[in-house]
Amino acid sequence: MTYSIDFRKKVLFVKDKEGLTIEEAAKRFDIGVASVVRWSSRLEPCLTRNKPALKINMEALAKDVEMYPDDYQYERAARFNVSQRGIGDALKRLKISYKKKSRASKSRS
Repeated sequence: MTYSIDFRKKVLFVKDKEGLTIEEAAKRFDIGVASVVRWSSRLEPCLTRNKPALKINMEALAKDVEMYPDDYQYERAARFNVSQRGIGDALKRLKISYKKKSRASKSRS
């Protein structure tokens, strides 16, 4: 659960105003000590992770996409011995997306 910015500001304000320690502020507001420590250094929540792919070789994945352009993610995941979600995230990092071509007839105007 993410606490609102207003609540975070209130906790830090009361901590500073009343001279509370981090532990006392955490106990007073019934939140974790680590949360108060984190808010002291950065008030805004971190919404994205900048974590590189550790298990998937991105160059090998790009070559795999060239060799097998029509394969599903679960097939690539089996070849790379990773999860389907991991392949999906890696393809997103490579800015590769698959969009089905619509073969429906053109609309009549």
